[in-house]
Amino acid sequence: MKVTDFDYDLPKELIAQHPMEPRDHSRLLVVDKDTGEMEHRHFYDLPEYLRPGDLLVFNDTRVIPARLHGFKDTGAHVEVFLLTRMNNTDWEVLVRPGKRLQVGAHIRFSDDLACTIIDHTDFGGRIARFEFDGVFEEILDRLGEVPLPPYITAELEDKERYQTVYNRAPGSAAAPTAGLHFTKELLQKIQAMGCEEVFVTLNVGLGTFRPVNEENIEDHLMHREFYSITPEAAAAINKARAEGRRIVAVGTTAVRTLEAAGTAGTIKAGGNWTNIFIYPGFQWHFVDALVTNFHLPQSTLLMLVSALSTREIMLHTYAEAVKEKYRFFSFGDAMFITKLHQD
Repeated sequence: MKVTDFDYDLPKELIAQHPMEPRDHSRLLVVDKDTGEMEHRHFYDLPEYLRPGDLLVFNDTRVIPARLHGFKDTGAHVEVFLLTRMNNTDWEVLVRPGKRLQVGAHIRFSDDLACTIIDHTDFGGRIARFEFDGVFEEILDRLGEVPLPPYITAELEDKERYQTVYNRAPGSAAAPTAGLHFTKELLQKIQAMGCEEVFVTLNVGLGTFRPVNEENIEDHLMHREFYSITPEAAAAINKARAEGRRIVAVGTTAVRTLEAAGTAGTIKAGGNWTNIFIYPGFQWHFVDALVTNFHLPQSTLLMLVSALSTREIMLHTYAEAVKEKYRFFSFGDAMFITKLHQD
C-alpha cells in the first residue's frame, strides 16, 4: 500500500489548539468498524456504548518535561529532547541544531546538569550521557519543559491538561491523548456499570509523530518504545479474552502494548521493547474496539485505525468529521471504533 492512500484534506482551523473543558465534553464520533455506520455524540455518552463485562485497557504513562535548553562550550544555544532512557545516565535524544552536535560535544544546562554526546542513532538522534548532582527527575522537573506536539502553537496554561487523570508512570515524550477525555467521575461511572478497567504502561516516543518517508508503507520502520504489563493486568486481560468478553483499548498506545505483548495469543507480563507497526492486513489478537482521537494524514496511527476497520471506512469517517467540524489531533475530539450492533 502507498502512503498517499492514507491522505485526506484537513482545514488548519480544525486542529485543536486548546483542550476541551470539562474533559468529557469533547465530541465523540461513534463508527461501526464493519459497516461505517456513524453516530454523533459527546464523550460523556461513551458508557451508552459499553456493556457489563467489557474490559477497558488504559495507558497510565506520564509525560515528562523532556525538552531541555542548554549551551555548548562555545556558548551556542542548543535544545535537547529526551526520548528514551537507556540506563541511569544514558538517553536517546533529539538535538537542535543537529549538525553542530557531533560525538564528543558537551552541553551544560545548569550547575547541576550537563551531558556529553557519545553516539549517533539510526534515526538521526543522538545518545547523550548525563552528569548530574542530585536526583535526575527532580532536576528535570525544575529545568525541563513538557513538550507539546508541533501543531499546537497556543500556550497551555494548565500543564496537567496534557496529562491523563490516571497517569502514574513518568517516562513519555508525548501524551496518550485518547485518555485526555476521561474524568475521574466518568471512570467511576464505567466501573459502576460492570466494566473492568486495567492499566498498562507504554512510554510514548516521538515515533508517534514521525512521518512515513517511504513510498510503500510496508518499508517503514517504526521507532521502538518500551512497555510494561503487571502480572495482575496480564491475568485480567487473558481472562477477559478466554471468556469472550470485549476488550476496548483506550488509545493507540494501549493497542500497541496489547498486540505487541500478545503475539502468541496470550498476554505476557513484564517489560519489553516493541517497534510494532499495525496497518491494514494486520492479524488482531486482543483489541475488539478502540477509543481514539483523529490522527494526522498519512500517519502510522491512521494506518492503525484503518487496520481495525478498513481504509475506506476510516477515510469516509474522517471526511464526515471534517464536514461536521470536529476538532482534530491531540486536544481534539474522539472516535469510538466498535460494532454498533451486537452479534
